[in-house]
Amino acid sequence: MTDDGLTQNFFGLTGRVVIVAGAGGGGIGTAVTRLIARAGATVIGVSRSKENLAEHVEPLAAEGLSVLSVAADVGTEEGVATVLERARSAPGELHGLVNVAGGAAVRTWMPATRVTREDWRALFAQNLETMFFMSQAVAAELKSQGRPGSLVSLSSISGMNTAPFHIAYGTAKAALVAATRTLAVELAQDGIRVNAVAPGVTETPASGTYVDDDPQRDRRAIAMGRRGRPEEQAGPILFLLSDLSTYVTGQTLLVDGGLNLRWTHLGDDHTSLFLKDENFRASITR
Repeated sequence: MTDDGLTQNFFGLTGRVVIVAGAGGGGIGTAVTRLIARAGATVIGVSRSKENLAEHVEPLAAEGLSVLSVAADVGTEEGVATVLERARSAPGELHGLVNVAGGAAVRTWMPATRVTREDWRALFAQNLETMFFMSQAVAAELKSQGRPGSLVSLSSISGMNTAPFHIAYGTAKAALVAATRTLAVELAQDGIRVNAVAPGVTETPASGTYVDDDPQRDRRAIAMGRRGRPEEQAGPILFLLSDLSTYVTGQTLLVDGGLNLRWTHLGDDHTSLFLKDENFRASITR
């Protein structure tokens, strides 16, 4: 049996339709689109940008994967309706949703004292409202069909901890975690699971606009000593979509290589910087 065959049988997405909102950025959304299509799903890959779809999503179909591109703004009622209409006509049965659409432009980084109402509302609309109303629509569709399903959204390590100089984004991502938990309770008896993944620093085109390449810094900041790859976020998302996680709901899985574990007082060897005796330091790391 081929690796693809093993993946399809193991994760059980064959014959199922999964919507990926935010598939066209060339990062996590594109990686998860590829992976869940390889696991047998028909994927509705959604992006506002036809150019991004042409560059990142349509080549997946050319590889023989069951991926359908949809240009729509899921931040609008019309965009959500367009996506659901395409999902209804896709081959297979609707099963899941991955909310990747969101993020924040470089200009949104600023002290909390400078954040305007417009900044705040825009980031909440982009990162929370889009997730909620897409989830609402897919959940309603699943309920109308009497089908179980799985909804997965992207939070962020910024929503699981503090987010200095990015307070609106971090708070929106924290609110996404709260929405995930409440939706999970409301939809549980319908067999619809609702979970989230909170990525740490991941090498994507979007993060590349403000995170430079510095392996030494990565080794100091992240327990695993490096930034994540989009494919390493896609794997946990596939798990939460699949039948391997049928008893998991309302959870946010932190996928950060141990970034949250590194206290600021730890050195490169993970020992406390307050230890002044180098012999003692050496003895405890042997």
